[in-house]
Amino acid sequence: MPNWFWAALAMVMIVEGIGPLLIPNRWRQYLRQVAESEPGQLRQIGGTLVVIGSVCLYFIVN
Repeated sequence: MPNWFWAALAMVMIVEGIGPLLIPNRWRQYLRQVAESEPGQLRQIGGTLVVIGSVCLYFIVN
């Protein structure tokens, strides 16, 4: 695997770990709210994040 893949994976892990590390109680509450959300709402949030991430990646790479 290329080095950029491992760097990107490491950055995702760092970003995902900040919430539970700094504010574990609020993070747990957030996860409960997400678990109770409607599937359509979760798809909309996921789709939005994919589009934003793709646009950001496009501008970073080019």
